[in-house]
Amino acid sequence: MYFIKRGLTEEGYCIDVVYDGEEAENYAKYSSYDLIILDIMLPKKDGITVCQNLRKENINTPILMLTAKDSVGDRVKGLDSGADDYLIKPFDFDELFARVRSLLRRESFTRNPVLKVGDLTLNTLTREVWMGEKKLKLTPKEYNILEYFMRNPKIVVTRTILEEKMWDIDWCFSNDSCGDRGIFLCR
Repeated sequence: MYFIKRGLTEEGYCIDVVYDGEEAENYAKYSSYDLIILDIMLPKKDGITVCQNLRKENINTPILMLTAKDSVGDRVKGLDSGADDYLIKPFDFDELFARVRSLLRRESFTRNPVLKVGDLTLNTLTREVWMGEKKLKLTPKEYNILEYFMRNPKIVVTRTILEEKMWDIDWCFSNDSCGDRGIFLCR
């Protein structure tokens, strides 16, 4: 697990890691992710069940199954459960990175780059923020915090959560080193 997280982090992706299926489901339901990398053989709740439950909840985040289960039947079951891609361990990191880029490209075509709450508008491509007709000047940290709030409008954000998301060394969010790419990695 450490090597996968390290490899993806070195490629500039922001990673949250959980260690069981129940925790995976909760993270995916209550946080916004660009991609979920999900192992099938998770404790408490397997990855197939997690994937099916997320799809039933209309969570359409792309899911990449990353697993040692390598039979054709396993791959078919993973894809039929709602996964967008399936990669068998052991794998080559270049292939993992290519699959991640591919899934994120697909998602970027369907995702609106403009966030709007009331008369507040944030364009994630230009990093411009408007309040009605007035363009706001924000520091990078202010922009990141505002984007986080706008991407998670129905979540109560505590000071602890905000500090973890904005200042923890293991987290990067919409800054020059990682863009707004967040990956949720299970197992």
